Amino acid sequence: MPKKKEEQAGEGNKGERIIKWASAFIFLLAALAIMRGVMLRLPGSITVSSSVNGRLLPISSVETEKKQVALTFDAVDGNEDTEIILETLKKHDVHATFFMTGGWVEAYPDDVKALLNAGHDLGNGSESHRSMPQLTGEQCMDEIQQVHTKVQELTGYDMFLFRPPYGDYDNQVVSSAAKCGYYSILWDVDSLDWKDYGTESILNNVLKSKNLQNGSIIRCHSGAKYTSQALEKLIDGLEKQGYEIVPVSQLIYKEKYHLNGEGRQMGNG
Repeated sequence: MPKKKEEQAGEGNKGERIIKWASAFIFLLAALAIMRGVMLRLPGSITVSSSVNGRLLPISSVETEKKQVALTFDAVDGNEDTEIILETLKKHDVHATFFMTGGWVEAYPDDVKALLNAGHDLGNGSESHRSMPQLTGEQCMDEIQQVHTKVQELTGYDMFLFRPPYGDYDNQVVSSAAKCGYYSILWDVDSLDWKDYGTESILNNVLKSKNLQNGSIIRCHSGAKYTSQALEKLIDGLEKQGYEIVPVSQLIYKEKYHLNGEGRQMGNG
């Protein structure tokens, strides 16, 4: 017996509702998959706080009972001294952290591979080394992601340490880095090697720094005029003071931490 028009219309509406519900369910699953993918890119639960109202801070040092410090290099200009730096670090069985710009990665791909093969941290120094507080959030993330992609395609390594160029940052820079899956890293001891004042200046700025302490992050540059010449004495001096030199990835807390107003990272336990 033929169905009435009202029954046919009802079945049609029911079919449309099922299709709409199925579409909505598929959309929800896709959205959850995307969110899960984004969350997997984030390095755990990042909690950044300071005594300054609402201000997000990079990590400048780490509160630790271990007599450890991290030695870092900003790789921005040239590679003339990279081999010497690598040889010196290998001689002393020291692993460091190198924050590389996109231009440096493109110009010296073999050096990038050599750093990773030697067991050093590969860090992100942004694509164009611009002052990032002047950029939009989208531009900040693009600056980070471009270098990430280059290094990943070159080595297969997923970087997660970011250093804002010139140490310039604001809330947007730190939050943009976190959205890209990065911890923002500054320093509390600066060698000022980029000023080219000589090896003694570098050694004094680090070894006699009032800020040098357990958990310090030391900033140097590859490509600076006197850094490679000072490096051996710098390592010797730190070791004579009882410090073990470790990469930033080994020094910092990855989760369950907070920062004080100076950017010093502290565990929540």
